[in-house]
Amino acid sequence: MRVITSPQNPEIKALARLKDRRDRERDGYFLIEGTRELSRALQGGVQVERVYLCKELLRPEGHDLLLTLSGPELLTVSRVAFDKLSVRENPDGLVGIAPLRTWDLPALPQRSLVLVLAGLEKPGNLGALLRTADAVGVDAVIIAGRGADLHNPNVIRASQGSVFSLPLTVMTDEDALAFLRDRGITLFAVTPEGAQSYWHAELTGSVALVLGTEHSGLDPVWKAAARERLSIPMQGAADSLNVATAGALVLYEALRQRQNTMK
Repeated sequence: MRVITSPQNPEIKALARLKDRRDRERDGYFLIEGTRELSRALQGGVQVERVYLCKELLRPEGHDLLLTLSGPELLTVSRVAFDKLSVRENPDGLVGIAPLRTWDLPALPQRSLVLVLAGLEKPGNLGALLRTADAVGVDAVIIAGRGADLHNPNVIRASQGSVFSLPLTVMTDEDALAFLRDRGITLFAVTPEGAQSYWHAELTGSVALVLGTEHSGLDPVWKAAARERLSIPMQGAADSLNVATAGALVLYEALRQRQNTMK
C-alpha cells in the first residue's frame, strides 16, 4: 500500500484541484468523500479507481467498507495531506476518485412520479432535494437548464450519496419538456404565485413536479407548460420557503396520495 505524507505531494495537489468544477471537467474525474457516499457510489456502479485513507480519522463503518473493497487501489495519507482533499468539518477519513459519470434514465413506469429541478445551482439545495427524492422513491429526476453540477462535493455530501442511486439525467429545458410531453406526463409548477394549494392537486397519476431557483423562480417556459401552478400556504410574515423544504412538502404529499390509492 502506497503512503503519502506531504500535502505538497503532486498527487495530492492534483486531487485537491478536483474540488473546482473547471478542473473536474478538464481532467474528467471527481472526488467522493465519506464512507456512506463511497458505499452508495460503489453500489450505484461508479467506477472508483482509488481510495485515500487517513487512519487517524477512520471510523468503524469506514473500516468495514474497506474490508469489502476489491477493485479500487487503496492508499494511506497523513492527516495534513487528507485535509487538502476534504471539504468537511468532521471528515471520516475516506476519499475516493472516479471518472465523471454520464447520466441516463431507465424506462419509466406507466404511472411515473418525476421531479424536475429547473435552473438550480446551489449545491446544498440540489443535494437536499436529491436526498428527499430518493427517500420518496421518485421514478426519475431531471436536472433542467444550466448551472447544476452533480459532481460538486457539496451536492454529493448534501444528498448523502443519493446522487448515485437515483435515476436521473441532465437536459436542456427544451429537451426536458419534449421528454415529458412525449410520455404524457402532466406538469405541476411549484411557485409562490400558484393559484392552488399543493394539498388540493391531484398527484396520483403520471406527474412531474417542477421546482425553480429561490432567487428568480421558475422560467416562464415551465409555467406556461404546466397544467397547474401549485403554491404552499404561508400564514406568517415569510412569503416563501427554501426550495429544498418546499420540494420535500410537495413530494411527500404526492407520496401520501399515491399510497392512499393503493389501499
